[in-house]
Amino acid sequence: MLLGEDSAVKAGQSVRLKGTVLDVPVGPELLGRVVDPLGRPLDGGPAIKAKQRGLVEREAIGVMGRKSVHEPLMTGIVSIDAMFPIGRGQRELIIGDRQTGKTALAIDTMINQAKQKTGVVNVYVAIGQKLSKIARLVDRLKQEGVMDQTIIVATGPSDPASLLYLAPYSGTAMGEYFRDNSQHALMIYDDLTKHAVAYRQMSLLLRRPPGREAYPGDVFYLHSRLLERSAKLSDELGAGSLTALPIIETQAGDISAYIPTNVISITDGQIFLETDLFYQGIRPAISAGLSVSRVGGAAQSPAVKSVSGNLKLGLSQFRELASFAQFGSDLDAATKQQIDRGQRLTELLKQPQYAPMSIWQQVVSIMSVSNGFFDTVPASHIKDAQGALLTKLWADHKKAMQTLDKGGKPTEDDVKLVKKVATAIAKGLEDK
Repeated sequence: MLLGEDSAVKAGQSVRLKGTVLDVPVGPELLGRVVDPLGRPLDGGPAIKAKQRGLVEREAIGVMGRKSVHEPLMTGIVSIDAMFPIGRGQRELIIGDRQTGKTALAIDTMINQAKQKTGVVNVYVAIGQKLSKIARLVDRLKQEGVMDQTIIVATGPSDPASLLYLAPYSGTAMGEYFRDNSQHALMIYDDLTKHAVAYRQMSLLLRRPPGREAYPGDVFYLHSRLLERSAKLSDELGAGSLTALPIIETQAGDISAYIPTNVISITDGQIFLETDLFYQGIRPAISAGLSVSRVGGAAQSPAVKSVSGNLKLGLSQFRELASFAQFGSDLDAATKQQIDRGQRLTELLKQPQYAPMSIWQQVVSIMSVSNGFFDTVPASHIKDAQGALLTKLWADHKKAMQTLDKGGKPTEDDVKLVKKVATAIAKGLEDK
């Protein structure tokens, strides 16, 4: 396998063993840098003088060295934090067709780690991505002030398949340094479909027999040994964590293809993005029916948990009833109210890119709609009402909101306060 340019290599040349296993530089020296899968800088900065090196391939930690996932990793995206919470040490798959906002979810999660000052280190692995796209990402992360706690491992489409194959393992080695030193890291693999394709190319050139969809027989092991390295460590090992957000691109929404089913079976849940929702303007285009988090409420902060109970139920009931509503003639009051509430919830869960929300903003927003404080506001004005509510609460009741932001369950006084402010705002928007 050649790990670089092949122009200088000729048939019949001799090869010498280095006598070491393949490793990459790891440690805090890499923060804020863009490197290739061998740890060489790509950002034009100085050479990286890391004190430690980590093995590219490493066996995953055993069951006894792990602890169940219990701390939330807030993404700042309301629909994920409320309905499909991600915990530190979890592996949550982001899956969907091209151009449905998969990378956007991952980037918002990275930005949120910096905004909330969680101290989580981001490792973004770009596998065969356009170099212009990676450059734009780096600029954006610098603007948002996230680059100082981020490592980017980049490979372009013209790189040899061997480098594309190595990239996720190298990135994981860099993330494991923080996990093993009682810190927390977030791995984003963008995306594992290209990784599997690069591995298929290598395998076919090495004359390995092709299997289903021409992938080699061990393509499952390729991803399972990678994702198994993400874990929440036990207290004896320092209680660090490595959380993984692998991305998979589907063709025409087919999640039953070979690679998607493989990765779904390895991960602890998936967030499925639908093209139809995306084009309807419901963004992030998360399908409430096909997405799931297998860690669930265990990794949710009490504040968000207290308000999100009815959210998923409300949305799924709304989707069922909405198909009836097309006939529209004689709906009873209860059904009509459920449909109205569903429309408001759908409107509320829309969120622009690069605008992750803190805990108190999420709690207050969900509470105002699911408790019916905004029932008189037309669905088209829910976003205005939400903006006004957040501005007013932060301006007049900053202390209460800061307490709520710590993640504790909202008190009765908090609920009364939100109700009072929300009702006043709703009155002002009724006539519109």
